[in-house]
Amino acid sequence: MIKINIKPLSVNNAWQGRRFKTDNYKQYEEELFLLLPKVKIPKGKLKLNIIISFKNKLSDIDNPIKPFLDILQKAYEFNDRDIYELNIKKIVGDEYIKFSIQKL
Repeated sequence: MIKINIKPLSVNNAWQGRRFKTDNYKQYEEELFLLLPKVKIPKGKLKLNIIISFKNKLSDIDNPIKPFLDILQKAYEFNDRDIYELNIKKIVGDEYIKFSIQKL
């Protein structure tokens, strides 16, 4: 699994209205592009595993998924429609995201 030391961005902080990215989202996207290692994504059906660590146990597990996934597909040039299995785990502790993408 790949570990990215960044606070997960909630979908609530990602968008203004329906279609406009917030400044928080733009900054998060820029930081993630710099932190993501070069990885070759296999073709075909994919399985995505994500572990999200929050400082606050009240944080919703699903809020950071959409922004993170959108940035992953942009950075690694794949389409999220190819994800057929998505495993998400929430941890409370230091803030980070771990993920792995593999052929299903």
